[in-house]
Amino acid sequence: MKIGIVQQSNTVSVEHNKLKLAENIRAAAKQGAQLVVLQELHNSLYFCQTEDTEIFNLAEPIPGPSTAFYSDLAKENNIVLVTSLFERRTAGIYHNTAVVFDIDGSMAGKYRKMHIPDDPAYYEKFYFTPGDLGFEPINTSLGRLGVLVCWDQWYPEAARAMALKGAEILIYPTAIGWESTDAEAEKERQQTAWMTVQRGHAVANGLPVVAVNRTGYEPDPSGQTNGIQFWGTSFVAGPQGELLYKAPADKDVIEIIDVDMKRSEDVRRIWPFFRDRRIDAFNDLLKRFADE
Repeated sequence: MKIGIVQQSNTVSVEHNKLKLAENIRAAAKQGAQLVVLQELHNSLYFCQTEDTEIFNLAEPIPGPSTAFYSDLAKENNIVLVTSLFERRTAGIYHNTAVVFDIDGSMAGKYRKMHIPDDPAYYEKFYFTPGDLGFEPINTSLGRLGVLVCWDQWYPEAARAMALKGAEILIYPTAIGWESTDAEAEKERQQTAWMTVQRGHAVANGLPVVAVNRTGYEPDPSGQTNGIQFWGTSFVAGPQGELLYKAPADKDVIEIIDVDMKRSEDVRRIWPFFRDRRIDAFNDLLKRFADE
């Protein structure tokens, strides 16, 4: 499968960002991409640096204007397209939602982000209701996509649940970066951990992994922090965790990566983790903490 990733910096203008995305999606398709993956909340700046009720005006119903826009792009370019939208479900209920479009422009499915962080500059619990669609792969003409979103990428349970439901690839639209006051050594540890844990999901499940992150600097509108420098480095790993591509940290990128989707079968034969799982002894995984 030829996978196109679009890593880009954004501006305050939603219209400008969408037009830039459309141009980049078309460029990826012209280079042969069959599947194109966008970063988290790609229509706007990453607005969760502050808590502001006016921001909810950015949210849209699904289906809605943005789904129509990206549906047309998927159909026009004959691609499967993975998007990440701010969903307005009803007044007071909003989700961080990935929507996948098939090559005919139809909406193949959606996934609502399950794990919602609440940290300085990442105040997502203010905006997003936790997902309620479960860990269900999305069927497309290219296969079954295990689409998760950003903070989900730190949880091996989420990746495993997608794999157990038959996902053939794990996909993570992402928005993660550094606060400038962190020491350089700490920045390096964070970025290395981010990539390592996801490559671990590839290994543990015998599946390719695609993570597409934002790049560029976005200021904190409140002025309380120094804003976020998104660290880019979008990457694709194979089913043994091997790094197939890694983007630069500070540049917009359109890249096509050729992934052998048949390798997962061979990898799972030589590393039969699914065969040897002790499902009879995993009950404690359903507890918050396994107290004696």
